[in-house]
Amino acid sequence: MSAAADVTPQGSLPGTTPTRFMAGVERNRRLGRPLKLVGRVKGVDEDLLARIGEAMMERDEPGARLADAIRLRAGVPGRVTMEQVRRALEYGVGSVPDAPPALIEFFSLVEAEPDWLDRALLEEGARVFRRLGQNAQDVLLQLSLVGGYRFGGPTDLLVATGALTGGATLRRLAETQKWGASLTEPGSLVAPRDGAPAGEGWRLTVHVRLMHAMVNHAFEPNWDSARWGLPINQADQASTLGLFDGVLLIGSRALGVPINKQESRAVMHLWKYVGWLIGVDDDFLVDDEWERHRIDYHVLLAQGPMSDAGPKLAQAVVATQAERTYPGVPAPLQGLRGRFERERLLSMLTVFLGPESMRELGLPMRPPWAHAYLVGLNTLRYRVLGRLPGGKDRLTRWGKRRTQWVLDSYFEGKPEDIGRIG
Repeated sequence: MSAAADVTPQGSLPGTTPTRFMAGVERNRRLGRPLKLVGRVKGVDEDLLARIGEAMMERDEPGARLADAIRLRAGVPGRVTMEQVRRALEYGVGSVPDAPPALIEFFSLVEAEPDWLDRALLEEGARVFRRLGQNAQDVLLQLSLVGGYRFGGPTDLLVATGALTGGATLRRLAETQKWGASLTEPGSLVAPRDGAPAGEGWRLTVHVRLMHAMVNHAFEPNWDSARWGLPINQADQASTLGLFDGVLLIGSRALGVPINKQESRAVMHLWKYVGWLIGVDDDFLVDDEWERHRIDYHVLLAQGPMSDAGPKLAQAVVATQAERTYPGVPAPLQGLRGRFERERLLSMLTVFLGPESMRELGLPMRPPWAHAYLVGLNTLRYRVLGRLPGGKDRLTRWGKRRTQWVLDSYFEGKPEDIGRIG
């Protein structure tokens, strides 16, 4: 890591860090104590902290060049149309006649596979992720998404884009849940090859990267980069990846799900490839869970204090539980189920985030009843029934059903047509 700190990618601002870097270090040490203990983090690596600070001023350069080309006026040489992007996402850049240079550069990169990719391990990671079922959805919503609202910067960008506030909250949560679910399907993370279309997980992941690049293009000119760093930067990308892999493993275990060393590495490998696809710098791509926890702890230390955006986003997520349409629940009981899900969410957040964070986010605390019943259910499901003959297959089918149930409750019967372009 220390050697990598000397590398300054194109587009970064050399030798600078935003003012939010380590602006809340004492609070963050306090919030990070559970991660430091559970993640077996030995101490603070100053070189790694410095690297994270520099990464706040670094962007995804191939994505930025593609976004620039998309925003060129019609008739300007090198312009990329959204129809060309859509075609490349579905069938590969080779299917696009007279593809512009920026499109060729970007898609040639993501269609190639990194040398370290182990397809068998990636597919095992998808199976483990699928077996987690609603546990994964709970952890990613509560500990990863809402937990991430405790720090300024990315939260302010979400509010500025309108991505997770107001009437858009339900749709954006549905899209995030759908993307995560797509990664669990067999063969979903496959690039387009020889006329065969891309897998859904690959297409949606590359779409996420493109949308990040477009947001950067739109917001960079007027964004307070001196305070926050670039709108979507490498440090925040690394933070998001850690919330999706390392935090997913810790949170699932906290809900009573046993995850062994082999399963851990498989999940980490799955997300390593996902991180590579969305343009996370190689410095922050790891296979080892404990190295991820070490990076996550340093990323946490590097954050600034909470901004006004955090409570707005967290409260919007809680309020959205009453807006979902719950499959199999009669219409007269939908309101009651919505209140139950809201209370369940608050109960789990109280355990996952702790009293200090609940107060900061303006969320009411609840007794840990939801956590208690889930630990009991998961102990029976995974440690008893899951170890019987055919148990893993039954868990996989259950996980798929519960994930779809969650998706149906967010999409409300509407088509799950996310990631459409052109």
